[in-house]
Amino acid sequence: MLVSAYYLRNSPNMMVDPFSDVLNLIGAQSLISGGFTAGGSWALRFPAPDKIKFFALIKGSCWLGIEGTEVLVRVETGDVFLLAARRTFVLASDMAVHPVDARRLFANKAKKFATLGDGDDCIYIGGHVLLDSASGGLLADVLPPLIHVKAASSQATSLKWLLEQLVREQAEDLAGSGIASAQLAQLLFIQLLRAHLETSGPSAVGWLRALSDRRLAPVFRLLHGDPGRQWSLEELAKAATMSRTTFASRFKAAAGVAPLTYLTQWRMHLAQRALREERTPVSVLAGSLGYASESAFSNAFKRVTGTAPKHYRSAARSAVTVSERIDRRVSAADF
Repeated sequence: MLVSAYYLRNSPNMMVDPFSDVLNLIGAQSLISGGFTAGGSWALRFPAPDKIKFFALIKGSCWLGIEGTEVLVRVETGDVFLLAARRTFVLASDMAVHPVDARRLFANKAKKFATLGDGDDCIYIGGHVLLDSASGGLLADVLPPLIHVKAASSQATSLKWLLEQLVREQAEDLAGSGIASAQLAQLLFIQLLRAHLETSGPSAVGWLRALSDRRLAPVFRLLHGDPGRQWSLEELAKAATMSRTTFASRFKAAAGVAPLTYLTQWRMHLAQRALREERTPVSVLAGSLGYASESAFSNAFKRVTGTAPKHYRSAARSAVTVSERIDRRVSAADF
C-alpha cells in the first residue's frame, strides 16, 4: 500500500536517496540493444532516437557528428556517451564517407550485432533508457543534449569495468546473461549521470542541478524522506545551515522553484504514480501526502496537473488498456 511502502521510514538509520527516488519514479530502465564492428572507411547514420541513448566505443577511434548542430567529437576507445537530443547522428571513420543507413544495417531484428566495412578497427556497443511515459520528462527535460565521458577521465574507471563485463556477457553464452546485462546497463547509466554531475559546469536549472548541490542535499533528504510533513522554510533553511533568505534564493536558483513549491510538485508526482498504479482511495492518498482533506488535495492536484485526481486515475487506466492492446499486436507481429 502506498502509505507504508512509499512514505514510512521504519528504520531511523535508513538513508533517504532523492536521486534514487526520482529514478524509481520515472521508471528508468537501461537496456543494451546491440552493436557493430567496423573497419576500413565507413560511416553509419542513426535515425533520431525516440529514447535517451547511450553508447560506448570498445575498440578503435572514430568521429561522432550530430546533424543540425556543430557537434563533431573525436571518439576514442573506452569513451562513453549519453545522447538525449532527438537528432540524427553519424559515427564514421571519416566524415567525408557517405553513411550507410543504420536501419538497413540492423534490419534483421534477430541479429543484435552487425558488421560494417572491412575488419574490426572499431567495436561499438549501444543501448537506450526506457522512461515512464507519464513522468519520464522529469529526467529527459533536464539532461544536456550530449554527455561525453572520456576514457582518460577520473570518472571512467568504473565505466571501464562495467563495459568489460557487458562485452563479456554479450560475447559469451553465460547463464543469466540477459538479467546480468540489464543490471550492468543500469549501473552504466547511473555512473554516466554521476560523472556528468561531478564534471559539468552549471547545468540547466532543475532538480538534477539542485541535487548536485551539497549544501542543499540535506534538504532534499528531508523532503523526500517525509513528503507528507508540513515543512516550514525555517526548518529547511536550518538543515542547509543557511539563513532563510539565503537558502530560499539558493534553492530557487538551482531548482528553478521555491522550496515549498518543489515539495508540492514532488507530492503531485507521487500522487500521479499512486493514482496510476494503485487503488488507494483518494482520501487516504490525500492524508499520506500531508493534506487535511480530500478536497484540499484535489484542489492542489488540479492546480498542478490540470485535472481532478479521480479523472486522472480513470484516464490513466484507459491509456494502460490501450497500450496493452498495442503491445499485444506488436508482439504478435514480431513473433
